[in-house]
Amino acid sequence: MYKGFSRICTAYCIDRLQPCVSPFITSVLNSPKGKLGNIGYVFKRTKKHDKGNPSALFVPVPVKPNPDDINIGEEFTGRLKKQDLLKILNKFYQKPEVRLLASENGLDDQLLHQAFLSFRRHCLEHDLPPDLHITISDILVGAGHVDDLFPYFLRHARLAFPHLDCLDDLKKISDLRTPASWYPQARNLNRKIIFHSGPTNSGKTYHAMERFLTSKSGVYCGPLKLLATEIYHKSNSKGTPCDLITGEERRHASQYTTLVDNAEDTESDSEKESFLLNEPELTPSKHVACTVEMTSLNDTYEVAIIDEIQMIGDRGRGWAWTRAVLGLQAEEIHLCGEAGAIGLIEEICNTTGEEMEVRSYKRLTELKVEDAALGSLDNVRAGDCIVCFNKNDIYSVSRAIEQRGHEVAVIYGSLPPGTKLAQANKFNDPESSCKVMVATDAIGLGINLSIRRIIFYSLIKPVVNEDGDKEMDVISISQALQIAGRAGRYGSAWETGHVTTFKPEDLATLKGLLAQPPEPVAQAGLHPTAEQMELYAYHLPHATLSSLMDIFVHLCTVDDSLYFMCNTEGFKFLAEMIQHVPLPLRARYVFCCAPINNKLPFVCATFLKMVRQYSRNEPLTRNWMRNVVDWPLPSPKTIMDLVHLEAVFDVLELYLWLSYRFPDMFPDVKLVREMETELDAIIQQGIFQITRLLRNSEQVLRSEPEMSELGRGKKMGNTHTQVKSDESKGKLSEMLVARGLITPQMLKKLQQELTTDKTDRRNKGGRNRRK
Repeated sequence: MYKGFSRICTAYCIDRLQPCVSPFITSVLNSPKGKLGNIGYVFKRTKKHDKGNPSALFVPVPVKPNPDDINIGEEFTGRLKKQDLLKILNKFYQKPEVRLLASENGLDDQLLHQAFLSFRRHCLEHDLPPDLHITISDILVGAGHVDDLFPYFLRHARLAFPHLDCLDDLKKISDLRTPASWYPQARNLNRKIIFHSGPTNSGKTYHAMERFLTSKSGVYCGPLKLLATEIYHKSNSKGTPCDLITGEERRHASQYTTLVDNAEDTESDSEKESFLLNEPELTPSKHVACTVEMTSLNDTYEVAIIDEIQMIGDRGRGWAWTRAVLGLQAEEIHLCGEAGAIGLIEEICNTTGEEMEVRSYKRLTELKVEDAALGSLDNVRAGDCIVCFNKNDIYSVSRAIEQRGHEVAVIYGSLPPGTKLAQANKFNDPESSCKVMVATDAIGLGINLSIRRIIFYSLIKPVVNEDGDKEMDVISISQALQIAGRAGRYGSAWETGHVTTFKPEDLATLKGLLAQPPEPVAQAGLHPTAEQMELYAYHLPHATLSSLMDIFVHLCTVDDSLYFMCNTEGFKFLAEMIQHVPLPLRARYVFCCAPINNKLPFVCATFLKMVRQYSRNEPLTRNWMRNVVDWPLPSPKTIMDLVHLEAVFDVLELYLWLSYRFPDMFPDVKLVREMETELDAIIQQGIFQITRLLRNSEQVLRSEPEMSELGRGKKMGNTHTQVKSDESKGKLSEMLVARGLITPQMLKKLQQELTTDKTDRRNKGGRNRRK
């Protein structure tokens, strides 16, 4: 399993070395035969290039000489001296008229310079075509003009830069100025757009749902699987049959069961499994609850709800909301979200010829900003939720609170949905002894919680900028309002909400944020489709998918008064990772859209194994998955173990996501879901004992240096080289385990594999010597 451990080490080392190395990356695009002369484009990308001229994406392809040109020109006009040829070429390049003509033919200054260098090198190193040889000879004897070289230069430039011949077609394909016209069926409908505007706990989604439940047909599009699942249960419980569709799951209305809120209603794993949609003869219901990316634009509905509409401006996922708003075929479309998105939606409706009705709602319960910060965890009370923006704070705060005698519920983004719900139910249960929660901003959406007071442990969180890089910044007004609004839920035990900060110096900043309306959402996101990538690939057959995406982003034309191109760094990361694996373009595109955390080495390495198995046309069975993730997995003993289990859960989710795109190659959906349910229960137990895991982790970190020192002491008689080697190994293993990149169990298995490999090599070497 851990033979791909070098990828983990590489990821770790790259992360350590990144400040020291150049960000310049050279990616050579594949050719069918793998020969230099058949290379398509050579693509270079840096952050500077990402922002600048699209010409920076290209360097010239080596142009092969024609073997029929050998000595023919020389026979007509004699041999050319290289010094004379060089003077003529340099004079040609320096003429302003050449730059003007080049620009008219798609060669800007950067491409012109590269094309000229390629042309000059080709002329000096190879026999010239007869017509070019004769033209240069005429120029040298005064019978021609240096400008006469331009047709030959342009011919070479088009061979060096094949995209020049299809540049106009590429620009037409990537013309994104009128996305409303992409959905003619929706444009043929007289849609009624209703915007339900209001803060958290204002009832805006409730009012939209009332119309959804009474309609003949409807679709709910939400940002999270938890929200879609909640609507699925709510709709079916009120007598409106509703199916569930998410990226990883399909559930029919006939397989409905109520949410597991009480221990007496808890079903066994086998009972839960019966809810899965495995029977093709089931007729789809008239109502559907889905995640927004899974929204069907081919079906017609009476009512559609698009929740959290302000996420249309999200740098990564905004395209899904844009697609739903423009493409849904529904008589009524109910948009629920913050008032900051009203202006943008009105402008988009102007492009579709539709009118929008705005219904505004006020918060149903009072929200008070306290005049004093918490100051100390000794002041935590029942109903409090401390919001942290990184896992380290989650761990340290939850442990400190439990040391003060409070039982703590913990929720953060990478936990499985079942574990999040279990923690939420424990916190919400009036009979439970757990009255305090520590969470990330994951509570801002999708989970109903009975919170008395929100306490911001910090106001600084990692945010993704326009380049796709993470940077630390103060939370936005929208985020502050969304999280603070979770306090004092209508109908709960705490109808008056309170909000404050942990640090006194943050309180004034928080008050300033909460006193402002949400920031206006200025633009809606767009993203290239698989069809557009296929058209690009037709024109640029030797380009990699990553390069196609980069070229598309740089050549695309967007109406930036309304739209922006969503960040594609995650897509390109996966495209470059699997570039060496032979795949059809459509399958490659689907794999690159997979929702994985590319910061987790184990997930990335397993993803690559999945792609390779698919490319060999070998089904990914449960037994294959069990071997890859080293199933069965033990209960976590440390935080590092828990982090690894969360990564394994991500891998199982990835399998389920791919199973609905490639059902023949990922056949064991039911069996893998059983594994996922079992793993969810293991992770839940780990979260319930998170303080013990933290304590064990500290003991492991303390014991490793001691063992390392002890080992070095025993080996003082060894050579200096041996001691230095042992030191380096000890330090690397300690850092990898401490950072959660590997668990102690993984390290032990790796050591066993290395020992086995070493023995095999020794035996093989012995056999070779005997031969």
